[in-house]
Amino acid sequence: MSAATTRSRTPDRLCAEAVDLARAAAEEAAAPGVVGEHAGHASEGDRVVTHFFECKELGYRGWRWAVTVARASRAKVVTLDEVVLLPGPDALLAPEWVPWSERLRPGDMGPGDLLPTDAEDLRLEPGYSGEDEPSPASPVSEEMAELVEAEDAEVTAGAPANLPVVPTRGSIASVAEELGMRRARVLSRYGLHVAADRWEESYGSKTPMAQAAPASCVSCGFLQPIGGSLGQAFGVCANEFSPADGRVVSLAYGCGGHSEAAIMPKPPQPAPPVIDETKVDPFPLRPAADSGSVSAIPDEESAELGHS
Repeated sequence: MSAATTRSRTPDRLCAEAVDLARAAAEEAAAPGVVGEHAGHASEGDRVVTHFFECKELGYRGWRWAVTVARASRAKVVTLDEVVLLPGPDALLAPEWVPWSERLRPGDMGPGDLLPTDAEDLRLEPGYSGEDEPSPASPVSEEMAELVEAEDAEVTAGAPANLPVVPTRGSIASVAEELGMRRARVLSRYGLHVAADRWEESYGSKTPMAQAAPASCVSCGFLQPIGGSLGQAFGVCANEFSPADGRVVSLAYGCGGHSEAAIMPKPPQPAPPVIDETKVDPFPLRPAADSGSVSAIPDEESAELGHS
């Protein structure tokens, strides 16, 4: 170990004895009566010592006032370096900061709140735009058929490509499925209207949440369509952070958790003010006599014109 290293770890005698100077600096920087007893000192380097004082201010339990003093080489006068308030070993600190996306819980969203979704959100995927072809995840799709043939497995009674597809909309099979065949009774027109009015009142376009939403549910990726005639106006919300999660919502409803709220326009930022500190603008306390729209007239001339 070198002599310089040993000397830096040993507190300078004059700096270590400058307790009064350090206390005066701490009391000047802090509020009156919040600087407590001297809590020791520590060497920061050659002729640099930091003195610690207890902090009696409410809300800062375990914190200490740290006053650093220094002395120049071959000088006998100790000077002040800096005064800061630092947490001690047992200080009461704020909890570790957690991003808002991790703090958010279902039910925290209110009217006007926005929940931008991440571009890589695992709950969303690109929408399927095919017209007459089945979904890629469907057991009758070509992708699924190739996967089954590659794994040499049979998950159905026949080849997936030979399975019957979902009834085309407008066909007799789809109409029969929509009418609810094999059930003793189905909803009447009155029952449909009553249910639609009830859902519209709870999660419709006139609710405060929908009025403050950036977009409606009809364009949201978390909307799960429903079948039947009510599917033309309603769907099921599948966003766990939405206040309507698992509820039947109107297509005109909306909330801040819209799936396409990932890219929001940034609010305009005003330009920073430019202050010229090298020039002084004089501002007279009283206006000049010739600063008005009417020039000043002496009393003699005003008397000749008959003015009072």
